Amino acid sequence: MSGRGSSWGRGFLKGTKVQTLGGPRKVEDLAVGDLLPTVFGGPRPIQWIARYRHVENAPAKPAAKDLSPVRVARSALALEAPRADLFLTQGHALYLDGVLVPVGRLVNGTTITLYPADEFHELEFFHIKLAVHDVIFAEGALCETLLNVDEDADNYSDYARKHGTPKADEQPCAPILSCGQESSEFKPTLRSMISPWPDRRAEIDAIRDRLAERAVSRAGRLESFS
Repeated sequence: MSGRGSSWGRGFLKGTKVQTLGGPRKVEDLAVGDLLPTVFGGPRPIQWIARYRHVENAPAKPAAKDLSPVRVARSALALEAPRADLFLTQGHALYLDGVLVPVGRLVNGTTITLYPADEFHELEFFHIKLAVHDVIFAEGALCETLLNVDEDADNYSDYARKHGTPKADEQPCAPILSCGQESSEFKPTLRSMISPWPDRRAEIDAIRDRLAERAVSRAGRLESFS
């Protein structure tokens, strides 16, 4: 597989609502030609929708760690972003602060967590390909479209038949921040969250800390109402 993510595919978990010009629709109900509002190119038609399906060999066995989707809780990124819990594969990037960050790099154990999906025997994901890489709205959050088409998609033959061999040099619509492998072990330190000194750490760490600080603030507000 080309690009980031697990070896079997990446994208939006089935049931995710994607914004179209006609309103939000479940990703599995979208079709080639549907127009989506984008951040960089205005309304763009869907060129192809990649499908990835993973079935556990033993239903009672939890999904492998690298196959577990990431759950981004409602309002984890900003107010009503996402509008509902958003489930993505770990390599799928969010558009934050002008850059693309694989969501697996943002796991903080509170508002952004690995979702084991133990109750499911099968997981199905979808990723949206436009003519060029762009950012769309999924559950109100800014998420990348498919950058590199890969042969691991269940319906790859449909793409190859209509569009030929995928380009190997697709250009991302924004810088991609990915420092090493996706990790679920990130724990922001209190010192990094309250330091009065100018933030000179890597940009991805600054984004992580900002989201962690937001999580702490949200938890405090919720406790005050309990």
